[in-house]
This record gives sequence, structure tokens and C-alpha cells, in this order.
Amino acid sequence: MAKVFRRALFIIATAILPAALAVAATTESHKQSQKKHVTHKSAKAENGRLVKHTMLVHGKRRVVYERLALVHPVAEHPSAGDIAGLKSSQDPLALQSNVAFVVDQSSSKVLFEKNSNVSLPIASITKLMTSLVVVESNQDMNEIIEVTTDDLDKEKGTGSRLKMGAKLSRADMLHIALMSSENRAASALGRSYSGGLPAFVLAMNAKAKQLGMNDTHYVDSSGLSSQNVASARDLVKLINAAYQHPLIREYSTDAKYVVNPGGRPMQYSTTNRLIASPDWDIGLQKTGYISEAGRCLVMQAMIEGRAIVMVFLDSKGKYSRLADAGRIRKWLETLKPQA
Repeated sequence: MAKVFRRALFIIATAILPAALAVAATTESHKQSQKKHVTHKSAKAENGRLVKHTMLVHGKRRVVYERLALVHPVAEHPSAGDIAGLKSSQDPLALQSNVAFVVDQSSSKVLFEKNSNVSLPIASITKLMTSLVVVESNQDMNEIIEVTTDDLDKEKGTGSRLKMGAKLSRADMLHIALMSSENRAASALGRSYSGGLPAFVLAMNAKAKQLGMNDTHYVDSSGLSSQNVASARDLVKLINAAYQHPLIREYSTDAKYVVNPGGRPMQYSTTNRLIASPDWDIGLQKTGYISEAGRCLVMQAMIEGRAIVMVFLDSKGKYSRLADAGRIRKWLETLKPQA
């Protein structure tokens, strides 16, 4: 009897086990497939591109859409300074900027210099010249300017908080262009000039020539074009000219400002976090960035009782230009001012 029972179990096991193993293998295969799919999906989670998949689910064909992302970040294109070979330049302070120029504003004495004669893209540093032309043209600062499709960024495709039809006074446009580097505001300022943007750009270049900025050229009022170029030495001349206007000093060094372009108020903030630092006494500043220019920063600040003008162009990394300003400041604090 026992032999018969064992024989029956053997027959049953022989019949069922292969099927069970097959089911287990199928289940494991499905899990591995899901795992691979999940791994693939998680590795590409931020691409923004929709990819269509066709899958069998319970015997039915289903269409699944997956938003993919790049596994590795896109490498930044080399800047104009890199292409010119400035990346290999060394300096005693190991600055991260390819170009640096530091001058005593009162005596015009050069305190630090690195590739200061090279003309490079200056990005939104352009807006300092935009502000200078606006202020010196004596336009009505209370005039309301409307943002139009002509102010859309056709160069880089960047966005803006100012929507089509937004209306602000010329003063408010200038304020957020300087403080927050608002590109549509800068475009609207140039477009609303007598004769339009072409006349405004002519006025920008004429002012540069008047100031002796021989390495400088402008093609727009925002700085989005890489054809807006200048040398660090030229930018010191621009900073000194802009510094003569209290309005430019005030607007460029505000930390926050509220505007109402229609609908509801919007608060803008400075693009330079050093403004909020109690360790800095900044009289004028402007930041800038496009890929061709790298990170740029110009400032006038009081250091050890001296008015110092600093220019940093083509810096790598989001905060490296600010760190370079800190390095220059610490270095100057170790020097005794000469009579």
C-alpha cells in the first residue's frame, strides 16, 4: 500500500513540477522584465521627451507613454574665452574667471589684471549700457510701456515673468532689468526708444565710442546675443559712467522690488546674493550669463575705505564669480593702501 502511495505521489510530482517550474520561470522573467523597465525608466526620468511603448497586458495590447530623461547631464558648450585659450591662464589668486580686472576707482590704479584686454561676450552686463542710454536720453520715466511679441527672446528662447500685454512704467522696466536682469524689460526699453531698437543700439554704440570703449560692440539691449562684446578694461569705463547716475546705483543694488504689470503684484529679487550680505558695501553691480559668455559680474564696492571696481568675465560654476569677488576682497584687505 505504501509503495502504491509513493508511486502515485511520484506520478503527480512528475506531472505538476515542470508546469510549476515553468510558471515560476515565467513569473521571474516578468519580474525581471518589469525591473529592467523600471530601471530604464528611472535612469531616464527627467528628459522631458515622451516615448511611446506598446505592451501586452493580460493578453491585450496597451499603449504606454513614458517621459524620458538624460542619464547624464548635457555638457556645457565651451565659452568664447575657452575657445580663445584663456582657460589655461593662471593667476596668483587661482580665480575661476577667465578674465578679471580690479581698479581703484578714485586713482584709476590697476590693482589686479588677468586677460583684461580681450574682447568677449558680456551677456546681461549689456544692460548697464542700456540703463545709461535710457537715463541720459531724458525719456519720460513714468511713461507706460507694453510688452509685445517683439520682446520675445528669439536668440536663446528664454522665458520671462512678463507676459504678452504686460504694462509697466519705464522706471519699473529699468528697475527690474538692472536688479533682476529681466530680458523682456530690457528689450521693451530699447524698442520704446525714439526710432525703435535700431536707433537705441546705435545710441549704445555711440555712447561706448564716447567713453573710449574701443573693444566694445552692441547689437541688442538685453545681452542675449553673443555679439554684444567688450573687454574688462572697457567695462570699467562703463561702470564709472553708470555710477554717476543715482538711479542706476539704486536700481542695480536693490534686493527686492514689487511691480504690477496687470492682474496681480509680482516681486522680483536681485540676481546677486552679495547684495544681501552685511559684509559687502556695494554701490553698483550687474550680473550676466549666456553660454558663450560664461558667468559674469561687475561691481563697485567699498573695501578697506577704498572704492574698488571689479570685473569678472567668463567664470565657470554658478557661484564662482561671487567667490572670485570674495578672493579679491580678502587679498585687498591684506594690502595697506598707499598714499
